[in-house]
Amino acid sequence: MTDPILIGKGDDTPQFLLPAYANRHGLIAGATGTGKTITLQGLAEGFADIGVPVFAADIKGDLSGIAAAGEAKPKLVERAAQIGLAGYAPQNYPTVFWDVFGVSGHPVRATISDMGPTLLSRLLDLSDVQEAVLSLTFKYCDEQGLLLLDFKDLRAALMHVADNAKALGTEYGLVSKASVGAIQRALIQLEQDGAEAFFGEPAMDLNDLMRTDLSGKGIVNVLAADQLFQKPRLYATFLLWLLAELFERLPEAGDLDKPKLVFFFDEAHLLFKDAPKALVEKVEQVVRLIRSKGVGVYFITQNPLDLPESVLGQLGNRVQHALRAFTPRDQKAVKAAATTFRSNPKLDVATAIMELGVGEALVSTLQDKGVPGIVERTLIRPPRSRMGALTPEERKTVMSRSPVAGKYDAMVDRESAYEKLSQRAAEVAPPAAAPKPASSPDPAPAPKSGGGGWWDEASSQPVPGSRRAEPAPRKPAARRSDTVAEAAIKSATRSIANTVGREVGRTLLRGILGSLKR
Repeated sequence: MTDPILIGKGDDTPQFLLPAYANRHGLIAGATGTGKTITLQGLAEGFADIGVPVFAADIKGDLSGIAAAGEAKPKLVERAAQIGLAGYAPQNYPTVFWDVFGVSGHPVRATISDMGPTLLSRLLDLSDVQEAVLSLTFKYCDEQGLLLLDFKDLRAALMHVADNAKALGTEYGLVSKASVGAIQRALIQLEQDGAEAFFGEPAMDLNDLMRTDLSGKGIVNVLAADQLFQKPRLYATFLLWLLAELFERLPEAGDLDKPKLVFFFDEAHLLFKDAPKALVEKVEQVVRLIRSKGVGVYFITQNPLDLPESVLGQLGNRVQHALRAFTPRDQKAVKAAATTFRSNPKLDVATAIMELGVGEALVSTLQDKGVPGIVERTLIRPPRSRMGALTPEERKTVMSRSPVAGKYDAMVDRESAYEKLSQRAAEVAPPAAAPKPASSPDPAPAPKSGGGGWWDEASSQPVPGSRRAEPAPRKPAARRSDTVAEAAIKSATRSIANTVGREVGRTLLRGILGSLKR
């Protein structure tokens, strides 16, 4: 039987979290500055002590201090003695830092195919029609053996689908080029947010999250989320993808003495903010079923009302820090939080929630046979590790000693949809015309029989009123200059021709007029 995890000391009894029921999920709630991060840190230490790996998002950077030993300050030593924490001494815990952007931790990557069209549509904020086009693209690529690994693969696939919309329409349905364009624009926006680094290979191996060190302590995986938090849609989608991957890949475990992995989801309200109903149902399904895979999920949020009731009802272990009732919504939250606990006749829960000090909380955990324990006002245990962030130099030192150091640093770009579609396009493209070799100017055309005199030029002109098409203009051939004698002869010939023409014209005219007089 695994030793229970001490949360703190209540008015009457110590409050423990039983590892056998730790996969029934939990909630850590409370207003800003009431001690939620310290509670999270203490629970992470407790799970690591019993050999359970932890994955936690670090929004403010304070959780990084778990990698360094704390200080035996008088107040902490006094609190440890007060709650009965035996053998309290500063201690560091094995830690691996991760970062979607690869700055403050080892890079975290997933392929486009791993993300899938549903979560990717959520990330891109697509409409129903656009999501349908994206799903069509995924289906086509899957059937054609086109791997979707990174952004350029998805762009190439979308362009191919748009260019062949008519041919694909009979089998896959109507493809709107406008929808494809909208998806492409959303990808550009996501790329500008820095999400391009998240998609690619090598993808995260989930086994790297479920390690223990040589002494048997569970490794604490800390996701640096100070920058990721500023992209709330990417933050929520990434963590939901991680949960979905754990659910799909881990085998059924049944009832265990302790979880295989515990997952802490800080600022959990971002997961459900503006989320469509289908996505909320997906989260509810994963939370409800993933406990059978040996994974516990703990949501950290300011207000319990931030979570849907369908999800809130799955959280059996609860730590409620102080809430402030300044607004009607706050008052509603206090009432809702108070009614979710198993009542204690010695405690007015609604009043206690508003009176809790820093480092205090109302605690109720699942006891034998999964029965909720009576809520107790509890002094939270002090952490053994540092309460505060590591320096950048300390973080680099921890990363250099990481068991996954160097595994994910360099991105790999193997043959996938982009390369294959580019090759297809090159094969069907018409060959380029060979350049015309340089040559001497075309020779002048040979003159027609008859000498090319003035009558030949006259006969080549179109007859007024006729329908004969005009010949295409020809570039005059190069010719040598006439000599003085030749020019004189041609001038005389033209003069004689003009004189003869005029005399013939006058003769014909006199004949016609004479016949008219008669």
